Amino acid sequence: MKVYSEIDALQKQISILKSEGKTIGFIPTMGALHYGHISLVESAMKQCDVAIVSIFVNPTQFNNSDDLLKYPRTLDSDLALLSSINCSIVFTPSVEEMYPENRSVTQVGLGELAEIMEGKFRPGHFNGVVDVVSRLFEIVQPDKAFFGLKDFQQVSVIRFMTIKLNLPIEIIPCPTLREDSGLAMSSRNIRLSETDKVDSLVIYRSLQLAKELITNHSPSEVIKRTIAYFETSKLKLEYFEIVDPVTLKYLEEDWVNGATACIVAYCGDVRLIDNMELV
Repeated sequence: MKVYSEIDALQKQISILKSEGKTIGFIPTMGALHYGHISLVESAMKQCDVAIVSIFVNPTQFNNSDDLLKYPRTLDSDLALLSSINCSIVFTPSVEEMYPENRSVTQVGLGELAEIMEGKFRPGHFNGVVDVVSRLFEIVQPDKAFFGLKDFQQVSVIRFMTIKLNLPIEIIPCPTLREDSGLAMSSRNIRLSETDKVDSLVIYRSLQLAKELITNHSPSEVIKRTIAYFETSKLKLEYFEIVDPVTLKYLEEDWVNGATACIVAYCGDVRLIDNMELV
C-alpha cells in the first residue's frame, strides 16, 4: 500500500496507472474508519483495478467548530486497517495542500437540495461538501467514486454536482452497514459509551416502526407516530422526515417507490444520522 500526502506525488502515480489502462475507484473519507468504509473499499476493489482512499477531515463542511474539534482522528489505525485489506493507495493531505492560497472555491447552485434536512440544520455544510469532493475528484480523476448511503442526502448532492459540473465519474451508492444491534456504523460511534450505544438503538427502531406503519398510514401520519415513539427515549430528535428518493421532496399524503425515512438525533453531544427505504 502506498501512502501519499502531496498532490504532485499522487498524481504522478495516477498518471502511470492510467497510462497502463488501469481503472480507478475512489473512496473519499474523513478517517476514523470502520467496516462501513471498508465495504466501500472492497466494492471499489471488485469493480476497478485500483482503489484510492483519501483521509481528510475537511474543515469547510463543519458549521460547528466544536464538532470539528471533537471529530475523531485515528490515522495510524486507519492505515493499518486499509493495509490489512490490500488497499492500493491512500491520500492523506494537509489542509494547506488541499486549499492553497488564492485557490478558487467550487460552487454549485444546489437549490432545494441544500435547503432541507441537513442543509436546513447545517447551513453551509453542502457548500463545503461540494468544494472538497470536487477538489478531490480534480486531484484523483477517478472512473468511479463510492459513497455510503448512510449519508443519503449527501449522495444526492454529489450526484447532482457531478452532473452539473459534467464530470465523467460514475457515482456508486453503497448500502449502510450496521452493527449486529442495528446501529448504523459511523465514525462518531467512537464517542459513544456502551450505554449510549444501547440508548441510540431508538434511531434504528424508529425507522423499523416507520416501515411497519406504511401499510395503513400516510407519510405525515407515519412521521407523527414515529416522532411520538422516539420522544419517549433519552435522545434528542433534530428531525425525522420522509422524502422522495430522487427529488428529496417531503412526502405528506402519498407514497412513492423508494420513499425514504431520514432521521438525525443527538445522544448527548454526539450527532447521529440514519435512514431507511420504506417502500
